[in-house]
Amino acid sequence: MEIKYEFILRHRIPVIAGGVFPTFAPELVIRHHLVDMVCVGEGEVTLIDLCDRIKKGDSWNDVTNLWVKQKDGSITKNPIAKSFEINDTPIIDIDLFEEQRLYRPMAGKWYKMMPVETIRGCPYKCTFCNSPDQVTLYDDETDSRFFRKKDMKLVYKELKHFKENYSVEYNYFWADTFLSWNDREFDEFCEMYADIRLPFWMQTRPETITEYKVKRLAEIGLHRISFGLEHGNEAFRKKLLKREWKNKAIIDALKIPTRYGVPFSVNNITGFPTETRELAMDTIELNRFIDSHNQNLYSFVPFHGTPLRTLCEEMGLVKPDTITKALTDKPMLIQEQYSVEEIEGLQKCFVLYVKMDKKRWKDIQRAEPDTPEGNRIFEELRQECLEKNMPPVEGMTNVEQSNTADLEYGLENSGASKIDKC
Repeated sequence: MEIKYEFILRHRIPVIAGGVFPTFAPELVIRHHLVDMVCVGEGEVTLIDLCDRIKKGDSWNDVTNLWVKQKDGSITKNPIAKSFEINDTPIIDIDLFEEQRLYRPMAGKWYKMMPVETIRGCPYKCTFCNSPDQVTLYDDETDSRFFRKKDMKLVYKELKHFKENYSVEYNYFWADTFLSWNDREFDEFCEMYADIRLPFWMQTRPETITEYKVKRLAEIGLHRISFGLEHGNEAFRKKLLKREWKNKAIIDALKIPTRYGVPFSVNNITGFPTETRELAMDTIELNRFIDSHNQNLYSFVPFHGTPLRTLCEEMGLVKPDTITKALTDKPMLIQEQYSVEEIEGLQKCFVLYVKMDKKRWKDIQRAEPDTPEGNRIFEELRQECLEKNMPPVEGMTNVEQSNTADLEYGLENSGASKIDKC
């Protein structure tokens, strides 16, 4: 890394930072000695304008969406332009990348896979997520919509291009909430994708699925789903996270994929401000009622720009200039009522708590500490859980093989990484 720094400085290469973190913490990012510019908001139009000006030798001090650091250290803060027309996005030129970079793991297999955009943004208001903040940013600063849906004809054109010209085997729809279409838009997608018929992954919320939708999607290639459940205590989830669905409704909705043979994972979070171990156990309890093929428990991350980040700063749990880390890193919040060690212990043993009989919970709790004794007990329970829940390898169906891969992965990496999105 030091060599790269020296190269940048020696050749006076301008450095721009962009993305969600720079958008919501531009003051913090542009303070870095190597950063010359910060892109606040979307960068499609900004980067084209910037590159044109660099090519011509013109000043970029007034490029929209850019914060520009001047030679005297002052910062020029340009206004944000209206949201980009996503239907103007060209098809990705994947010839720029080595072919091996197109392969990704999914449920124990490798596929030649492409990420495809159908929707940008999210209509929901979760307090731990940056998507609502992007909506608010564009509402307040530009009077334009951040939440947009791509024209289905263009989605089809892109999918067809990758399938016919690059032999893509799997499609990865990275919309925050894939099923945030209305009924007409959903039917339009299904009619379009019936001609593609490649397996695909999506993520969505439990309240967006219905019997009709899962049935139709399964018929045209739906392979796996990731659901954001986040927390198992209804009152806590509603008050702190602004997610208002009832547990019974979640349980009933998540029975639907199983009826159509569609494996799914459930993502959960723990370590929220004011949370306790008792509240976290409600997340385990809810997951025990859900026949998911993979369960994750991540530690909460106070992302800049979110309401929960503001709350954490007000409570003195993080400083304004604290840079957040990955979901897979150690818990960031130090709270007396719910220690880092407790959080890590529940993450470590999450799958055991969900899959094993409650009679074993005292033994599982002994496996939580990261000590030689705790790790020994964990390994014994892990083997017991695998033996009980894994069918014989011989004669396994594809779904059973997928489930087995999920269980093995979950027992080794609960709270560490998403099998669907690695």
